[in-house]
Amino acid sequence: MLELKHLTKSYPGQGKALEEVSLTLMPGEIVGLLGANGAGKTTLLKCILGLHPFRGEVLLDGKPLTRRDMGRLAFATSEYSFFPALTAKEHAAFYAGHFPAFRPKRYRALMEFFQLPENRPVGKLSTGQKNQVEVILALSQGAEYILMDEPFVGSDLFNREDFYKVLSAILEPQETLLLSTHLVEEVAPILSRAVLLRQGKLVGDADVLALEEEGKDVVAFVKEAYHYQSDRVSRALDLLTEGKEDFP
Repeated sequence: MLELKHLTKSYPGQGKALEEVSLTLMPGEIVGLLGANGAGKTTLLKCILGLHPFRGEVLLDGKPLTRRDMGRLAFATSEYSFFPALTAKEHAAFYAGHFPAFRPKRYRALMEFFQLPENRPVGKLSTGQKNQVEVILALSQGAEYILMDEPFVGSDLFNREDFYKVLSAILEPQETLLLSTHLVEEVAPILSRAVLLRQGKLVGDADVLALEEEGKDVVAFVKEAYHYQSDRVSRALDLLTEGKEDFP
């Protein structure tokens, strides 16, 4: 169990990026970390990993998370955490040497799924391929908690749709996925839970099955929590089509 208690993060001169965020992740969950740009999603993931100083607590199985526990967490980020001069094959060897639970079978299957070159330096791959390698390494590390930050940037629609299906099928009961993304409609079918941040605050936490029993879906949940105004487009168009005014 991974617990966040009253997580608060401030940046000098910018105020609070996160404010009193408390959250518990249970084994086997696929959790969507959702919210607008600037809501605090990336900051939250980096605080969990100890990449940012913060106030509050991050607990793993009831104890403070330390560097010795980091092998139990994996991270895939669109900012990249790989070594650009190494090939995917060399990365796999590196991971296998540092993480005892590394999953070579999963690594090979996902490399084949994405049809990625194993012997080309990762830094020379396309943007989509780099992100795919990042995701593959995170999923193959053997971690119990897999954190992903906008992992599908640069991937085409067909690869993304197929990958969602593969992802939901390969995760095992002890593996928990925390997925930060703006592609809400695409990822909704694989989520078991949706967590919503707004301006650094936790404004929603819903079980997807419970939403369905209420006749709602994840998109409706997000719109409701964000007080989405369905007439915003028509109002903007009305302003644009009104008589042209002189600039003051």
